[in-house]
Amino acid sequence: MENTALCYRQFGEPESVLKAETAAKAPLNPGHLRVQMLLAPVNASDLIPITGAYRHRISLPAIAGYEGVGRVIAAPDDAAHLIGKRVLPLRGEGTWQQVVDCPAALAIPVPDTIPSPLAARAFINPLAAQLMLKLYPPRGKRVLLTAAGSDCAILLGQWAHRLGAREVFGIHRSPVHAARLQAMGIVPIAQHDSAAVRAVAADSDIVYDATGGEVAQAILNVMPATGEFICYGLLSGQPFSLQPHFPPMRWFHIRNYLDALSPQAWQAEFDAIWSKMAESHYSDTTQLPFAAWQAALADYRQAGRTHKPLLVICDA
Repeated sequence: MENTALCYRQFGEPESVLKAETAAKAPLNPGHLRVQMLLAPVNASDLIPITGAYRHRISLPAIAGYEGVGRVIAAPDDAAHLIGKRVLPLRGEGTWQQVVDCPAALAIPVPDTIPSPLAARAFINPLAAQLMLKLYPPRGKRVLLTAAGSDCAILLGQWAHRLGAREVFGIHRSPVHAARLQAMGIVPIAQHDSAAVRAVAADSDIVYDATGGEVAQAILNVMPATGEFICYGLLSGQPFSLQPHFPPMRWFHIRNYLDALSPQAWQAEFDAIWSKMAESHYSDTTQLPFAAWQAALADYRQAGRTHKPLLVICDA
């Protein structure tokens, strides 16, 4: 069968190096599912690798995309019950293509009660938030989030409350995020209000940081030495320096934890995610045709965006 995929054969800005390529799909490997993709989101975690930031672990040519939802169209005998069902085809091929092959043991069945636009976004941000909250529990602590309008941060904030956080504050760049953060129980702090940022940081027990750069530096400069600073992203594209008197610094990269999860533990993580996602506030979505992927990337880069662009790869 023919398959169209968004490929890159060199590193660079995604808008420049991504190309839609059509070719025959290779035969399905034993123990794998073949999944016709329905929806795939655009995340920072999809775009940053294309720039070459992780070139040491990416072999070119490569297909973009790390998550999404699709429908199983072929399966080995022991997974034949999945044919026609929706799954998340994860940890196999890139998901920005019409047909994805993935290991059957790692495909995540989607409950019938979960709509596809929500299921498509159930991996990168929800699993990262869930793992961070396990590793660095917020119970009884004053929590501070950066990039608080992002999908991962709004889940971190809501789930930290459920786990007994004393207070949750969120630093945001655009005023459009303030009301929605407030509705989630997250106290909004404007990033440009440096005095407010310093005041909250000075009394924060745990910080989940996605930005790095000047914001991270400002927080670390005033945080108590007894606090914890967890960095899980560098959305600013800027590093920051560490000083001996700073609180403990933890780096979180979701990929560092995946290999340690058995297939059973991997499936169990999503059993927990489904129930929490269904009860949580999450960003709205905008759906764009697969052929309009350039528009989806432009949509993703809009300042103050409050929705998640989804590529409609195949109609349900």
